Amino acid sequence: MLARSLRQVLPGARSSILARSTALETLKPASRYAIRTVTTDASAGSVKGPVPDAHDEPFTIHLAEDAFETFNFEKPPLEMEVTKKELRDMYFEMTAIRRMEMAADKLYKEKQIRGFCHLSTGQEAVATGIEHAINKEDQVITAYRCHGFAYLRGASVHQVIAELLGRRTGIAYGKGGSMHMFCKSFFGGNGIVGAQVPVGAGIGFAMKYMDRPNTTFALYGDGAANQGQVFEAYNMAKLWNVPVIFACENNKYGMGTAAGRASAMTDYYKRGHYIPGLKVNGMDVLAVKQASAVAKKWTVEGNGPLVMEFVTYRYGGHSMSDPGTTYRTREEIQAMRSTNDPIQGLKQKILQWGVMSEEELKAVDKEAKDLVNKEVQEAVEAPFPEATAKNLFEDIYVPGSEPDYLRGRIAEETYYYKQ
Repeated sequence: MLARSLRQVLPGARSSILARSTALETLKPASRYAIRTVTTDASAGSVKGPVPDAHDEPFTIHLAEDAFETFNFEKPPLEMEVTKKELRDMYFEMTAIRRMEMAADKLYKEKQIRGFCHLSTGQEAVATGIEHAINKEDQVITAYRCHGFAYLRGASVHQVIAELLGRRTGIAYGKGGSMHMFCKSFFGGNGIVGAQVPVGAGIGFAMKYMDRPNTTFALYGDGAANQGQVFEAYNMAKLWNVPVIFACENNKYGMGTAAGRASAMTDYYKRGHYIPGLKVNGMDVLAVKQASAVAKKWTVEGNGPLVMEFVTYRYGGHSMSDPGTTYRTREEIQAMRSTNDPIQGLKQKILQWGVMSEEELKAVDKEAKDLVNKEVQEAVEAPFPEATAKNLFEDIYVPGSEPDYLRGRIAEETYYYKQ
């Protein structure tokens, strides 16, 4: 189609277009793709004043100056309050998620986990920061990189791993797998690219309809950001001033394609146009928490939706079937791991600010390791679902609302609920 179009233009214009096209192709990738202006430094920041001895007494910290960018929106305060306990909890949670994902990686390579499996190694700060900014009555829905979100929303490591293994003790009784994990106030884990965004708008509308003071985080990746249904959801949410936060986890690659090659505009936080936007350092768990708290306040106060972009990075491939090194260099991955890791960044802050000692952090590491190892082993030893009609037909209807019967593939496989 491009060649046909070129043949139809004037000869002079054609040669000019070809010249510009050739020049563009000779540019280095860094020149062709959008440059990030929000930092991904996970350790930037400083403490203001002395750190109290009490674990639950707040103290003030100052985030990196370039932690945020905004679009028709006031920049969140760079000063925020935290406690020693909260910093410890964040460190533990991110470490537990990392170890859980590493366990899933190992089990997949051993062929104990089958099918699709998408890991969030490197992106732990997004889920953890959001969770510390909201409460259990707020709602979250995301795509298939969902294990960390499920864990923080209330699932156990056992339930997540058992689900991946197809065990009866999994969070969806072993029937859903990696892309279908649900618990109270968490609507998955969705396998259809971008489909969770309009559903998230609907959940947000429900919060408004029921007059609840809660927001909804509808998360999606930079690859899904180009879906038409995303913009349809934007439109409806703005029309009705729905309290929903459309949050793009921009990990730089949609499957194996760099964001700049797939998106004409990679400033995803500006894509709402008529909706304000907020871009955040997604490798700094404290910046994520601060921005998410501001976003929640904005939406529940009746201002309508907000578009967020978390600048983050995944260390592994798109899924377990993707080595992740054919479209980016090993040096790029190693540079992110060594200089921008969210867990090591928070650890460095904790040590610099005198919140905990190296030995105390090692104890937290051991606690997380022991927890994950124990629950992973229990999940591996858990039973598979029994191949019964009762197990097959359960959870189709809300308990108590079932019809008298439901047909199977043929009439002889009809299942009667009220037996």
